[in-house]
Formats: sequence, structure tokens, C-alpha cells
Amino acid sequence: YYLHNDVKTIEKCAADLAELVPEARIGIGHGQMRERDLEQVMSDFYHKRFNVLIASTIIETGIDVPSANTIIIERADKFGLAQLHQLRGRVGRSHHQAYAYLLTPPRKQITSDAEKRLEAIANTQDLGAGFVLATNDLEIRGAGELLGDGQSGQIQAVGFTLYMEMLERAVKSIRKGEQPNLDQPLGGGPEINLRVPALIPEAYLPDVHTRLILYKRIANAADEDALKDLQVEMIDRFGLLPEPTKNLVRITLLKLQAEQLGIKKVDGGPQGGRIEFATETPVDPLTLIKLIQSQPNRYKFEGATLFKFMVPMERPEERFNTIEALFERLTPKTA
Repeated sequence: YYLHNDVKTIEKCAADLAELVPEARIGIGHGQMRERDLEQVMSDFYHKRFNVLIASTIIETGIDVPSANTIIIERADKFGLAQLHQLRGRVGRSHHQAYAYLLTPPRKQITSDAEKRLEAIANTQDLGAGFVLATNDLEIRGAGELLGDGQSGQIQAVGFTLYMEMLERAVKSIRKGEQPNLDQPLGGGPEINLRVPALIPEAYLPDVHTRLILYKRIANAADEDALKDLQVEMIDRFGLLPEPTKNLVRITLLKLQAEQLGIKKVDGGPQGGRIEFATETPVDPLTLIKLIQSQPNRYKFEGATLFKFMVPMERPEERFNTIEALFERLTPKTA
């Protein structure tokens, strides 16, 4: 196998190899070929009608070719450990000695993580290598950032606060020897999603334990005064708050205000957003009606409990200012 993972230039690669090794009988296989054509190529390779298959990563899975004993991977520095391990496993499936050659640019042109991956794959050849490589991958990439902005999967989808509540509930159930009830509704109070980074960055506060404590204290702040006191304490201990931490505090304050206004959810982005009210709210419906009547192109109802606002809010500061101003207008005035 010769792995060239760029369909646009795979024909040129085949021509270059044919010029370098005239005696080679070369075939080409990639994912943009018609299924029937690709099957024919793989069948021909299996039956030794040609002896060099230039292919994309489509060969990661597929029929075993016991007679194939060598794989050359071009730009191996671009692949993850799992991919390299899988690709290397395409050869050596019979009693013959197999070889995997990893082609890379000069060392100074590849990243330090890529270098670590290549060293890891080169140093693991025995049975059980998959587990060793998984451990290496964990060390190279990290286990994910529960408390950072490099989040993916479920935590990115549901947000930090809700994820922490789900995690805490699951841990409590497991400690009791019970199966976590995934259908049980979560409490959690109002949800504020303004699509802005809202966290305590590791660069600001490296200690994970202290960050966790502060997250908990921010989430449990009873009112605006408690949040202000906490901000003063953090500035005194760790220095001026970075922008993502200021965002976290402002979002927490908005949650407190939303709870007072009977608001379940606020969703805001560059083009505007929505406010979802609970069925019982102290907000006077007349206030909302007056808003809509005054600027019908900017505000409107979407159903019984959904209030939509079409306001350009490209920058995070504009989103905060818009929501804070709306909350101010919706707050019932005391006599």
C-alpha cells in the first residue's frame, strides 16, 4: 500500500511513482470512486493483478489482503495515533514479515505533538499495542477540559452548568449503588446561552481544585452583592479578571435576574435571540405588548411563552447590553 490522502493529486502521485519504479504495477483506490469501480480495484489487488495500491484512508477498513506486506504512509505527521495504528494493521496479516514506513517532512517542520505521535507508533509493535497507544494519546492530547474552553461532545452541547449538575447527580446515584435516572428532570434554574466564552481560564488560575471551588461559589451566589464580593476577592487573590471570567459572572447575574422574572431560558446570538417565560411570571404582559407595538420589526411573540427579539448583536458586549436592558424593562416597577 502507498497511502496518499489527497484525491486531487492522487493521479499525479501514481504517475510520479510509476516513473520512479517502472516495474511496479500500480492501481488507485479512493472514496470518490464509484462503488463498483472501487470494488474492482480491491479485487484486482487481492488477486495480485497489480502489486502497488495507491490509496486514500479508505483502506483503513475493508478486505484483508494477506499478500500485502508493506505500507508507506505519506505525511504521517498529519494522522492521529488511532489512524496510524489502524493503517499499520492493514499489513502483516499472514506469516510474512511486514513493514510500515512513515514519511514526514523534516523534523523542524512538524509539530511537537505530531513528533510524539510518531515516536509512540514507532515504539509500540507488540501485542497489546492498542492499549499502550491509547494511553500515549491521552497523555499527548489530554483527557479533555472539563473546566476549560477546549470542550467537545456533551459538555459543549449542554453547557458547563447543566453538565456539572448532570455529572453531580450521576455520581450521587452511583455512590448509592443506583443506576443514574437519565429521564429525571433537572432543576438548574434559568438557562442563559449567549454563545460567549464563560469560564475561569487555566492561564489565570492553574490550580484545578481552586477553580472548581470558585465555579461552585459563583453558581451558588445568592444575589448581586454576593457576586460583587466574590469578584473583589478573586481580583485581590489572583489579579484582574480575564474577559471569559467577567462573562461568567455577568451570565450568573443574568440567571439570578431571570429567576426573579420567571424566565426559563435566554438564547442570544449575532442576529438576535429568544426569551422563554415560565407559565407563571411576574412580568406584566402589557409591557411585552407595548414593546412589540413600539417596534414590531424588532420584537414579536412566538407562541404563548416565547418572546423573540431581532437585534444585531455581533459582539459579546452587545449581547450582554441588550439582554440586561430587556431585563430592566421587564422588571415590574414598585410603587
